[in-house]
Amino acid sequence: MEHLFITPFNIMTKTIPYLFLLLILLISFSCQEVILGPDEENTPQNNFDLMWQDFDLHYALFEVRQRNWDSIYTVFDARIDDSMSDEDLFESLKEMINYLDDTHCYIYNPYTKEYYESGSALNLEAIDLFSLDLLQEKYVDGYTNLSENVEFAYGQIKDKDIGYIYINGMGGIEPDQIDVILDEIRDHAAIILDLRLNGGGSDLFSARVAGAFADKDTLIYTVQNRNGVEHDDFDDKLEYYTEAIGEVYTKPVVVLTDRFTVSAAEIFLLHMNAFDHVTQIGDYTSGDFSDVGNGRFLPNGWYYAYSIQKFLLPDGSSLDGIGHKPDIYIKNTLDNMANKEDKVIERAFQFLFEEYGIK
Repeated sequence: MEHLFITPFNIMTKTIPYLFLLLILLISFSCQEVILGPDEENTPQNNFDLMWQDFDLHYALFEVRQRNWDSIYTVFDARIDDSMSDEDLFESLKEMINYLDDTHCYIYNPYTKEYYESGSALNLEAIDLFSLDLLQEKYVDGYTNLSENVEFAYGQIKDKDIGYIYINGMGGIEPDQIDVILDEIRDHAAIILDLRLNGGGSDLFSARVAGAFADKDTLIYTVQNRNGVEHDDFDDKLEYYTEAIGEVYTKPVVVLTDRFTVSAAEIFLLHMNAFDHVTQIGDYTSGDFSDVGNGRFLPNGWYYAYSIQKFLLPDGSSLDGIGHKPDIYIKNTLDNMANKEDKVIERAFQFLFEEYGIK
């Protein structure tokens, strides 16, 4: 096995912000004839067959997620008819990939601008259970953004010796900004690091930020790419290690999560949860770790993509389709939001007081 620390040369971007994705889709759309060739028949049946077969040959997580793809063909093939409308075909393909429950599988119709992401219902629900405005108004003093995209923001919990960091994405180009933040708040007795509604980004970014909290260099996960026609065909494992970087913060850290903590944010948690001074509080994360393959086109011009890798823990198990289980499970409700209460961060305050006497 090859042993790797994460560097710019062995990482792919995992999740692209939606607006940027749509721009890529529109640019790529002009290339579809080159990708497909001129001979593919544009019928509902052929579009369905091509998409099903492409997943069958390249999707990486059938065995990890325990999905029977052959049975899915049988179910959906019976619904496909060459006289069916585009709307009905799109609905069928949506349902087909939703069976995988993998947000790294999606389909896009550039004509209607309809975009569908598999397994996204709980992720979208989390949007209504989090309010950055509420945090700023009620819980955090001196809230400061380091960029317009708010990838990093920080402050101090009101009337408490606790620093606060919010990271809403792992797609930025300056992960070293974590050092700037820690220089400002490292004197606090603890830090709450908020990953709620973090849509992912780059594993490189995640590893660099986690390195600022590392209390050890240790094996975090392995990665394999699917490389053959059988569902269990994969290349050799690459091993990834965490690495302490700079003046690390090793006082208590609480990481807040929800179902919209996705992808590279979950890779970040693979690092953070290996550290003895880190506690995860909140909901399970999304459970979607793989990199996404190159976009694919159907003869009708629709665009789709899927997961091409499997990430395994050092013991060989997988969190795909499961997510990170929090050390303390708690989830906001709509009533909490209406009453201007964030019970997740309040539970973090309680934990830090009960466990460490920090107030």
